[in-house]
Amino acid sequence: MSRRTEYYDDPAAPTPNSLVVAASAVVIDDEGRILLQRRRDNDLWALPGGCMEMTDSLPGTAVREVKEETGLDVEITGLVGTYTDPRHVIAYSDGEVRRQFNVCFRARVTGGELTISDESTELRWVDPSELEKLPMHHTQRLRLQHALGDREAPYLG
Repeated sequence: MSRRTEYYDDPAAPTPNSLVVAASAVVIDDEGRILLQRRRDNDLWALPGGCMEMTDSLPGTAVREVKEETGLDVEITGLVGTYTDPRHVIAYSDGEVRRQFNVCFRARVTGGELTISDESTELRWVDPSELEKLPMHHTQRLRLQHALGDREAPYLG
């Protein structure tokens, strides 16, 4: 599996050689906990999500990725925001250096069974009060802050 290193506003970051459209989801249960995965490629906690395929819509991408990465079926309930900051660069050990275009949605579980995938080492329902303790890239924290905040409109960035 390819390793990944995330850079943010880092002059030492490599120059991007690809632009990838992706979707992620903030899945919240009835107790207000958030579904997170510990990524195998960088050992950090993150929202489930991934790259859009030619046959996907963006909301469909989020639904498919949650299913692939967690085993859960979800429905989209809202838009957290768009995350397209050019200062965020993701470098993979296979040579790809990605500038990501991520659309983050809110979602709720409709079925399925929590099952770990080969992309993660752990899945966990996390109380918002525990988020600060988890190792996580700050771009993931930003999405969580926006999802949990009392925003009137989606974040556009």
